[in-house]
Amino acid sequence: MFKGSMVALITPMRADGSVDEKAFQELVQWQIAEGTEGLIPVGTTGESPTLSHEEHKRVVEMCVEAAAGRVPVIAGTGSNSTAEAIDFTRHAKKAGADACLVVTPYYNKPTQEGMYLHFKAIADAVDLPMVMYNIPGRSVIDMSVETMARLAKHPNIVGVKDSTANLARPLHTRRACGPDFAQLSGEDHTAVAFLAAGGHGCISVTANVAPRLCAEMHKAWRLGRVDEAMEIQDRLVPLHDALFSETSPGPVKYAASLLAKSTDHCRLPLAPCGEATRARVREAMVSAGLLN
Repeated sequence: MFKGSMVALITPMRADGSVDEKAFQELVQWQIAEGTEGLIPVGTTGESPTLSHEEHKRVVEMCVEAAAGRVPVIAGTGSNSTAEAIDFTRHAKKAGADACLVVTPYYNKPTQEGMYLHFKAIADAVDLPMVMYNIPGRSVIDMSVETMARLAKHPNIVGVKDSTANLARPLHTRRACGPDFAQLSGEDHTAVAFLAAGGHGCISVTANVAPRLCAEMHKAWRLGRVDEAMEIQDRLVPLHDALFSETSPGPVKYAASLLAKSTDHCRLPLAPCGEATRARVREAMVSAGLLN
């Protein structure tokens, strides 16, 4: 089962907007050294909507290569085209990814039956563990617990990244899908509360720049040191706030630039962060002890 502190990786880019392969693989190495327990390349945080298909596949390959089997790689392979998602998922399997992360189809607004058929088609086509990604805020649609329970019966569908921020949801999902169905929070603010509600981990944006703190928080929780986990959570809350004060991944890429892990470049239509956001991010990084 996938669990603990996992990171939705940014895709470092040069000032001209090209993917910085060296910086990306160095970021992966740093994440593993700092205690991150799982790597998720080319999700929304990795700017998958504006990467070419060739770039998308190359980032997955680089992540698998740099991880070298030390932690799981869950490759983003979702699309609002089922055929395209199957193609990305086949590539992820060929590249050596441990699993795929497949988002609910955005823009099309499929019904619950349409979502069921979409995920089933991908899982039938590629023998690779799948984590479904439910994010109503970006996809508009919300997969119901009932639909998730139907899909959880498929042997290749092993979990969910839950970005609903609804802390009743993991309770119902656990009852419907069973305790071995991996539930991963997609909302940094709810990471500890999600664990308390039966979750197993978090796919984090903040872990891009605070991997050790995020990893220590999850470790403390697993060891029953609740006060320590809560203390780390309190320390991270202002950083979570800052990293989502504008559309992600703009703020987290700026934060990564302060650590010399990337430039702050995001591809259009994401604009550079405003000065107020930059000041807020810097202040939160200093407050969390990540910058002098």
